[in-house]
Amino acid sequence: MTLKARRPAYSVMQECLRVQAEAPALSRRARFFGSTPLSPDARRWYQGALGEIEVARVLSELGPGWTVLHSVPVGSGASDIDHVVLGPTGIFTVNTKHHADKKIWVGGGTFMVGGHRTDHVRNSQFEATRASRLLSTAAQTDVEVAPVIVLVGAASLRFGKKAPVVPVLTVAQLRKWLLTLPRKHSDEAVAYFALLAEERGTWHTEALVLTDTLRHEHRFDRLRREIDDAARRRRRWRVGTALGVLGAGGGVAIALVATVTSTVVSTLG
Repeated sequence: MTLKARRPAYSVMQECLRVQAEAPALSRRARFFGSTPLSPDARRWYQGALGEIEVARVLSELGPGWTVLHSVPVGSGASDIDHVVLGPTGIFTVNTKHHADKKIWVGGGTFMVGGHRTDHVRNSQFEATRASRLLSTAAQTDVEVAPVIVLVGAASLRFGKKAPVVPVLTVAQLRKWLLTLPRKHSDEAVAYFALLAEERGTWHTEALVLTDTLRHEHRFDRLRREIDDAARRRRRWRVGTALGVLGAGGGVAIALVATVTSTVVSTLG
């Protein structure tokens, strides 16, 4: 199996599911009223997985001249690169950051999330340098790799006076940005580098690991459906409560509340 078979967010999904498995099961009452099944400890892993899945969706629209690899294992441990993108305009490591509803400020080498400094820029630079070294070794020639940080779900993105040392884009900007950069590689060069990049041995000390990625993806999809179902249940209860307040004492309001409650009960089975 080459890395082309590896699913987006595979590593993050694994960690999310591992942490989630340690959470206590919800009571029947909690499920009835729509409490989220997602544990607080698993939340950031869950959000991270959703971010990588969204970026992967956008990258899938680049076209046949591009190769995109996801969750690329690097080194000898569990470290990975969110996405490696190879195309006519260059080779890139894409670092996905899902900062839902957070204000982002970027200037020079500084990356602030909600007023707090992060290591996103330094980590992205390290990732690209490492990728360049590994690909260069495999190709036996210098291969330049550029880092990119892509934001998902941020409330706002502002830039300081100093230009960012690593490009920072929203997910909506990513595809156009990649396609409109100056051409760097011929089609033949892209195909050659892609062939090398698809081999796990280019990146990781364990050249072959047979893991069932679909099993984890199916488990994650089931968790996602359970979370979405709980959110819909909560919305129904809020609507029912609001209708009851607005029409307090009215038979119509009572009937509507009863309908909502009946819907929830039938959903629970």
